[in-house]
Amino acid sequence: MSRVLETPRKRDSLPYGGYYRHDDESVPKSERELTHAGPGSPMGEYMRRFWQPVCLSQELTDVPKAIRILHEDLVVFRDRSGRIGLLHLHCSHRGTSLEFGIVQQRGIRCCYHGWLYDVDGTVLEMPCEPSDTRLKQTVCQGAYPAFERDGIVFAYMGPPEAKPVFPEYDAYRMPAGTRLVPFSNLYACNWLQVYENLIDHFHSAVLHNNMTVDSIDAELAAGLNLGEGFREMPVIEWHATRNGNGLIFSAARRVADDRIWIRITEQNFPNFVATASLVPSAARLRHTTVAMSRWQVPVDDENMIVLGWRHFNDEIDPDHMGCAEDCGVDRIDFLDGQTRHRTYDEKQRAPGDYEAMTSQRPVALHHLEHPGKSDVGVYTCRQLLRDAVRGKASSNGHAPAGESLPVYTSDSVLRLPRREGPEDRELLVQTARRVVEIMRECDELPSAERNEHALKRLDELDGGL
Repeated sequence: MSRVLETPRKRDSLPYGGYYRHDDESVPKSERELTHAGPGSPMGEYMRRFWQPVCLSQELTDVPKAIRILHEDLVVFRDRSGRIGLLHLHCSHRGTSLEFGIVQQRGIRCCYHGWLYDVDGTVLEMPCEPSDTRLKQTVCQGAYPAFERDGIVFAYMGPPEAKPVFPEYDAYRMPAGTRLVPFSNLYACNWLQVYENLIDHFHSAVLHNNMTVDSIDAELAAGLNLGEGFREMPVIEWHATRNGNGLIFSAARRVADDRIWIRITEQNFPNFVATASLVPSAARLRHTTVAMSRWQVPVDDENMIVLGWRHFNDEIDPDHMGCAEDCGVDRIDFLDGQTRHRTYDEKQRAPGDYEAMTSQRPVALHHLEHPGKSDVGVYTCRQLLRDAVRGKASSNGHAPAGESLPVYTSDSVLRLPRREGPEDRELLVQTARRVVEIMRECDELPSAERNEHALKRLDELDGGL
């Protein structure tokens, strides 16, 4: 006797209908296009055309480090002359792991027979072979270009002839005095689940503000709470950016009878995101920019690692609530629920982002979802990513010589009195659209003029809508 009802829709709407819903949990091909990132896969090949962070500089000591990134087993090291090497893990000679190699003045030496590899994979020495051996000219260890930037090691794992320039953003050096502090976090789930979470701003008003936590666990939940401003359910719109190679949301909230707060977060494909301030005090200021830059990097299909920078300066964190000392390898200074380092009891009583994302299954099954209007951003992100993977999006381009790239990410506060009834919601919508327009105007300006232009245009809007 078949368990299948007439249609999936009828099956899904049937009370006590669990008997009919023993679904095939294999990942359909349409989802593998976005979630699988191994060599030769559509997403894997797309990601390999960009510089990807692979570890923190502080993880490089006098011994090499074995890592797994984009389904590849690799070894990363800093040789004694200070150069970064990123090689395939297993020695080309007999397969011994180079995680047990010896870091040299120039390159790394395999512990088994002493083959010495330079950072580009070329063989420098074969001590067990005759001096006239031709093996040096016929063997090369797999290697990728790599460099360090503000405590993060970046690598390019795509075709050498297509290597791009590393993208520089205004927020890496502005406002003056910005300090980039590196961090990483591991997640036991597919990379896309973590990336999508960042464009799904509705969850901030639920997951991060104790709506799902019993009052007896309020103290436990304190570490998950983003603050008073985030409790209001936002009015959100999503906009494609950078010729289809990026996506932003604008979230508008009324935070007082005379103040509106517009928060913008930007994703740049394939896996970069810039997040605005993480502390409530910044929502009192006229205009602030990026507080966190991060890349969501696949380890394999069921594990991923976030690597990025927390931005510290007096504008982003005016009350000095952030703690640079609490950022590092698999740790970050905000929201305990962002990480895996809690007991199971704590996770159940006060779930956070980590639990929400990793419990969707190791690889989320999109075909079993029942999306609503609040999911427009997530589904827009997926479609834009498919277009980018399939080569349908226009080229991102690079900043002109001497210029850095602008960012949309920002928190902007405007003094606009509350209106009656539905008119106030429309005011939120229109204000957010105007702020997005202002940020688009900054795209066309030299980097030194962008912030001043944004502030001037916000002053024109203040109290005027």
